[in-house]
Amino acid sequence: MQGKEHTSARTRDEQGRSTRPVRLGMAWGGALLALPALVYYLWICMRYYGGALVLPTSGEALLDLLRKVPAPTGRATLLYLGWLALQGGLAVVLPGPMARGTKLDDGTQLPYKLNGWTAWWITLILVLGLLWLGVLPTTILYDELGALLTVVNLCTAAFAIYLYLFPTLHKTGEQGTGVVLHDVFVGTSLNPRLGGFDLKFFVESRPGLMLWVLINLSLLAKQTELSGRPSVAMLLVCLFHFWYVTDYFLHEEAILTTWDIRHEKFGFMLAWGCVAWVPFTFTLQAQYLVTHSHELPLWATVGIVLLNAGGYFIFRSANLQKHHFRQTPERQIWGKKPTSIKTQRGTLLLTAGFWGMARHINYTGDLMMGLAWCLTCGVSHILPYFYFIYFAVLLIHRERRDDQHCAARYGSDWEAYRRRVPWRMVPGIY
Repeated sequence: MQGKEHTSARTRDEQGRSTRPVRLGMAWGGALLALPALVYYLWICMRYYGGALVLPTSGEALLDLLRKVPAPTGRATLLYLGWLALQGGLAVVLPGPMARGTKLDDGTQLPYKLNGWTAWWITLILVLGLLWLGVLPTTILYDELGALLTVVNLCTAAFAIYLYLFPTLHKTGEQGTGVVLHDVFVGTSLNPRLGGFDLKFFVESRPGLMLWVLINLSLLAKQTELSGRPSVAMLLVCLFHFWYVTDYFLHEEAILTTWDIRHEKFGFMLAWGCVAWVPFTFTLQAQYLVTHSHELPLWATVGIVLLNAGGYFIFRSANLQKHHFRQTPERQIWGKKPTSIKTQRGTLLLTAGFWGMARHINYTGDLMMGLAWCLTCGVSHILPYFYFIYFAVLLIHRERRDDQHCAARYGSDWEAYRRRVPWRMVPGIY
């Protein structure tokens, strides 16, 4: 009891108010600076040090590193603002079927227009046409990558402030914690909308995922320019990533049942992660291969392709099983009526198909794909494996956070679910 009272006391100030939000605000405020700084560091290591990790050992070395942080350029600014205008315009004007999101905690089901598949192909045709006509150089995104990163960071910072003020500006009635840094980072609104235009749904996919593939293509063009021809490793990376994004838009409706859409508020964290983190860190393998052109032996190529294909099958199949189950619980899985546990809250916990093997086996498939992408770069440097390392930490942490959330939400029903499906991510291992 004394220990509990002592711990509780440490979270209170002299007036008895909880200090936890303040400490969280300080932590998230640090993340506002640390996350963009990390991406700058990764880009600098790739561009100036051949993918080697550089650790400054003196003040002068640190200053030299800071001098390499790229300033925005007029061309990069026009490119990105034009890119946002294009994607926003396509999202608004293109036709598409309407879908309802899952029920939120307040019982509402928001409508969403699904036209990402059409927007994706129109974007590709338009960009390839501009490159073919010579309006844009094929290496423009490689040439402007650093400046573009700075432009994206600045735009996202301004957007995060707008999202923080969104409940006040649009009188939605939503509230944050009252700690400014925390609320800017995490967000104050769950699904901010301008009329029928859902800002979170748009930012989750359109600007960042599509730009990821286009940056890869520009890096492919740069490698070809430097080496005379693209390497098999670079072609595999571009193909894997292209397939991943194309598959996303083919199954665009599946995002409506994800944690981000249903539960995460929309602030700097989610917005920056989608528009900056994704296109500038998910391209690390292609960035590395620009100046590290090497040939993969046939056995390695076959193994990498099989690893990626296996991971994709598990990832996509598992996600679709849960998505379809949430929409139509009677729909068969592997030729059988799915089994589940009905909770006291009235919701169903799926225990069939892949979800009877592990509680987050979709994460395992995602990690298999990520490892395949990284293996294309060989084993000379650790930096190309950054994606797999960070993603493993992220998904394991997310799985445990989700487990704690569900334990609090479902109580004894979640205990029964754990007994029915004891493995977290890898059957028989973890």
